[in-house]
Amino acid sequence: MRDRHQALFCIDEVGYLSYDARYADLLFEVITRRYQQCPVIISTNKSFSEWNQVFPNAGCVVTLVDRLMHKAEILTLAGKSYRLKEAQERAARNAKSRAEKKPKKA
Repeated sequence: MRDRHQALFCIDEVGYLSYDARYADLLFEVITRRYQQCPVIISTNKSFSEWNQVFPNAGCVVTLVDRLMHKAEILTLAGKSYRLKEAQERAARNAKSRAEKKPKKA
């Protein structure tokens, strides 16, 4: 039987909201249990130096970041949001479609 901790654990959008110290403690507990044993992927729009804003008043933030960074591969993705790009393309198509349906004045 496969160990229940072997699955990849993904957390998306850390930093989208701020959380109280209790949530930081819970995340710290999960990361600590998986530390150096199981893979974790975290996506965030915040640098680690900004995590004190995500988890204000949490005493474990430094240790949490330390564990996450130890032996980590950090990828920085730069560029425009694909959601924004798709929304702009959709808006342009809709505007064109409306213009084509508009009766032409003589």
